[in-house]
Amino acid sequence: MFKLFKKNGLAIVTSFILIITYSCKTNSTTASAEIKTAKNILVFSKTSGFRHTSIPKGILALQKMGDQQHWKMTFTEDATLFNKETLSDFNLVLFLNTTGDVLNRSQELAFEEYMHKGGSYVGVHAASDTEYEWPFYAEMVGAQFKSHPKQQKAVLNVDTSNPHPATSHYPASFEKFDEWYNFKKPVAKHVNVILSIDENSYQGERMGSHHPISWYHIYEGGRVFYTAMGHTDESYSDVNFLKHLQEGIRWSLGETEVEIAKGGENLLDANLSKWDVWMGAVHPTVDIDFEKSTNVQTGKPMGLNNDPKKVFSVHKENGDNILHITGEIYGGLTTKNEYGNYHLSVQFKWGDKQWEPRLKDKKDSGILYHAKGPHGTFWKVWMHSLEYQVQEQDCGDFIALGQVYGDVPATEKIQTNGKSTFIYNPSENNVPIKYAPGFKSGRVAKSALYENPNGAWNTLEIYCLGNQSIHLVNGHVVNRVNNARYDVGGKTISLDKGKIQLQSEAAEVFYKNMRIEPIVNFPSKFKKL
Repeated sequence: MFKLFKKNGLAIVTSFILIITYSCKTNSTTASAEIKTAKNILVFSKTSGFRHTSIPKGILALQKMGDQQHWKMTFTEDATLFNKETLSDFNLVLFLNTTGDVLNRSQELAFEEYMHKGGSYVGVHAASDTEYEWPFYAEMVGAQFKSHPKQQKAVLNVDTSNPHPATSHYPASFEKFDEWYNFKKPVAKHVNVILSIDENSYQGERMGSHHPISWYHIYEGGRVFYTAMGHTDESYSDVNFLKHLQEGIRWSLGETEVEIAKGGENLLDANLSKWDVWMGAVHPTVDIDFEKSTNVQTGKPMGLNNDPKKVFSVHKENGDNILHITGEIYGGLTTKNEYGNYHLSVQFKWGDKQWEPRLKDKKDSGILYHAKGPHGTFWKVWMHSLEYQVQEQDCGDFIALGQVYGDVPATEKIQTNGKSTFIYNPSENNVPIKYAPGFKSGRVAKSALYENPNGAWNTLEIYCLGNQSIHLVNGHVVNRVNNARYDVGGKTISLDKGKIQLQSEAAEVFYKNMRIEPIVNFPSKFKKL
């Protein structure tokens, strides 16, 4: 059924989806459980600029979609719902052909916090013609509307390098009638483009050789899906467009995933196309025109995809793509996608260079996995994550970064200063590991040293299944994490997926042959663990 109520003079419609399951015993418990788990979506269609006449058609189509998908949907143009308490009730916020300045600053901040806590966003068509003076929103959506030619048919091409449930029903190329947006700047590098328009297929103003129409990404903790289609009334009776929108919503809600290719994927290519770069603060010894700080853990970060010193680059060597991390500036190379249930394998070796502020320390890097939240939440550089330590004599150690942590079977050793250290031991009981009050340590050392000498290649592996993971160095199990979890928004949630980050931490390091393969079970050789 649908409920209509008013707030501040604006109509708000809520669609309640009641699922009744019949059973020979009772149906009340089942129905109650399903109502509690129904996903809650806020559809926002406020405009302060051009108003699309297709908005009512879009609302009706989304109501029907909500019925079919068992979502609870609230339709509103009341911006006062954008507050911390109200937004926390929603799994996803959808901007349906919004235009102009629709939120005040306090409402914008509430939405930013919502996304940081793992909220989700879907933008339809004119959602990119919204909030031009809000930098967070512009980066989240990925582009800002500039202009459009007359409405007409055009050919769209599916980007096969970025398979997504929202395009799996489309042929490789297809024709559609709509209003085709040009954007002010090239669509942001940090998004995954899934549909682009063939500019030779239509008449009028164009944008350039690369003209994305739909994309997705994970931005500062939240899932984001945007489609520039959806201007016309007819769009909301077009079964293919509605399937596209529905699957974008489902992915944003976490009901579907972008799957790892069955045969596995090579994560390194010449353009690092599967990765983003986040650069931290700059030490005064670095020759670059940017604000400097002797404390690189608290200084101003350079930010997203801003790497003028080419701290992260790829070159060819004997036919292999070699990732070169100079280490000169603290930073993180971060996958655009999240991954779960996988086997990650990579070879690494140390280079010769070291930099301030770690000139006299061990060479250090790290593979961060199940990474969550905004960039720079840890030392303004890295994300909350589980760390597979890559450090001289310490490869395979486990470190809990920020609010992502887990339990490790480990032997406790009390040091002379009274502090506890832990060494992985599969025969011991699990120990909660986190750098926080109430926890004895945030680190567990490897069980034994299996690294090759400096300058030689080593094989590092991580197996992740559900909320468990296993660390290997050159074929030897050296650590294991159980019950991975994430403290976010006042809740502790089980953690079974996340982004992968490679650290730049003042030491030169090389990586190659980085492959990720899907798994449904741990290999039988790990049963004894």
